[in-house]
Amino acid sequence: MKLFVAVLRLAISATVVSAIVATFVDTASRATINPFNFFGFFTMQGNIITVVVLVLAAFATLAGRRQSEGLQLARGCATTYIAVVGIVYNLLLAGLEGGVSLAWANSVLHVVFPIYAVLDWVLFGDRAALPWRRIWLVLIYPFVWLVVVIVRGATDGWVPYPFLDPAQPGGYGTVALFGVGIAVSIGLVAVGTWAISRVRIVAV
Repeated sequence: MKLFVAVLRLAISATVVSAIVATFVDTASRATINPFNFFGFFTMQGNIITVVVLVLAAFATLAGRRQSEGLQLARGCATTYIAVVGIVYNLLLAGLEGGVSLAWANSVLHVVFPIYAVLDWVLFGDRAALPWRRIWLVLIYPFVWLVVVIVRGATDGWVPYPFLDPAQPGGYGTVALFGVGIAVSIGLVAVGTWAISRVRIVAV
């Protein structure tokens, strides 16, 4: 079972990397691409972060080592982020213009991988119960990301998602409300992630 889980994680991670690379190449073939814009989306960063932690978890398994407490916390945070990616996209952004141009890559990044990552966390019990006193760590990355987005929106005018555009009605007040909504959503999903870490369905 351990080998199966490790190989499965590496296979799905390779698929996600392929989707990101294919999207980058496709975008670059049609226009000059700004890497800071391309990788500035929460979707891209959330997928990359989750791939990294799953690959590290797979390597730990293949090497016969237990995952460190730091890696398990990182997995909990990453699972939260990628779950939010799937929820926000499918509830608010699906069907809007822009985003990932390749249909198959879009499905991988916004649907397939979020579902897989959540199932991986729920089903495979190779993680200890995450300490509740560390749950605040899940908000550090989204806070930094949001600050960068706001600064960029105020300077060069680029924003990754329309609900973070200060040009919308209400300006930065509306952006602030959405920012609070993002923080609350991530916090709620994190509570679920932390709670599930106390349940083991498949021993690995």
